[in-house]
Amino acid sequence: MAGHSKWANIQHRKGRQDAQRAKLFSKLSKEITIAAKMGDPDPDKNPRLRLAVKQAKSQSMPNDNIDRAIKKSVAGEGEDYEEIRYEGYGPNGVAVIVEAMTDNRNRTASTVRSTFTKHGGNLGETGSVGFMFERKGQVTYPPDAGDGDTVMMAAIEAGAEDVESGEDGHVIWCADTDLNDVSTALEAELGESEETKLAWRPTTTTELDLEGMQKLMKLIDALEDDDDVQNVTTNFEASDAVMDQLAAE
Repeated sequence: MAGHSKWANIQHRKGRQDAQRAKLFSKLSKEITIAAKMGDPDPDKNPRLRLAVKQAKSQSMPNDNIDRAIKKSVAGEGEDYEEIRYEGYGPNGVAVIVEAMTDNRNRTASTVRSTFTKHGGNLGETGSVGFMFERKGQVTYPPDAGDGDTVMMAAIEAGAEDVESGEDGHVIWCADTDLNDVSTALEAELGESEETKLAWRPTTTTELDLEGMQKLMKLIDALEDDDDVQNVTTNFEASDAVMDQLAAE
């Protein structure tokens, strides 16, 4: 298994303002309702729902909100959402995958396309950048979960494929179909994870300088502000110096 690599995969910016929290909870509720509608409303019998609930709890979403989202599905309430993936290029040719959940495909496509254009990117066809990523399970633990060797051994025992350990914590990767089993096994050894989810892992990356990162962050922020957008993934790579400058802004 490889050690920690420097590429970073932005899905949620840390330190979001409180104004963004309600929007985040809304997106998490939507995923919970959809997951419950598509399967059993009992998280123990529905792996997708279990992951959605786990993700919501990792973001400190109140239990009342979670229960309400599940009950919505049982009552047959809420819109019928369609899951759509958009692919395109951001500034400097960075690959971008946008995962959306919408009740109006035309509205969402139009908004996503215009957002790409406004921020120096362009929306492509499905598959235009997907080949640069692999669909994987991702489990994240804080630094105090254990040292690199301890986490590595737990990951191997759990059936994971790769571990990246650094000062910010540990990211454990596994096959997408193994996420439920791997995360459960890791919990028994390392305790509750910070985050457990399906993610797109880049197989090739694009290096950005500070200006490039600033432009990309504007695109990501604009996409994530869209209520229909659930996740945004890119394949940027930046040096520690650039990331430190970005964080200091």
